[in-house]
Amino acid sequence: MNGRTLAGMVALGMLIWSGAALADDPNDPAMRSKAARARDHEIIRQLNLRELRHVRERDARYASQWRAWDAQQDRRADHARDMARYQQEQQRYQRDMAAWRRAVAACRAGDYRYCQR
Repeated sequence: MNGRTLAGMVALGMLIWSGAALADDPNDPAMRSKAARARDHEIIRQLNLRELRHVRERDARYASQWRAWDAQQDRRADHARDMARYQQEQQRYQRDMAAWRRAVAACRAGDYRYCQR
């Protein structure tokens, strides 16, 4: 790290620190009157209400997105079950067809027990 970068970081740190040091200063002369404190209190209350509204809207969006995701997962699970069932039915069909082909071959070969199926 060179000297300019270090100096820049120190200056930025001091700027942030000094800003934080002045925030909510109980000795601020502008806050001596009851009206100024009430005005400040109302501004802060409005900011908090706006942030609360924002958070509630965001949370409602998140909840909606999670419900949609959950429904998608349910559809994927249903699809996976349907595919497993299809594969089982396909395997059963292939076994039945193989048995039928063996029976047809046995019937044509002269084993008439298989001709009545």
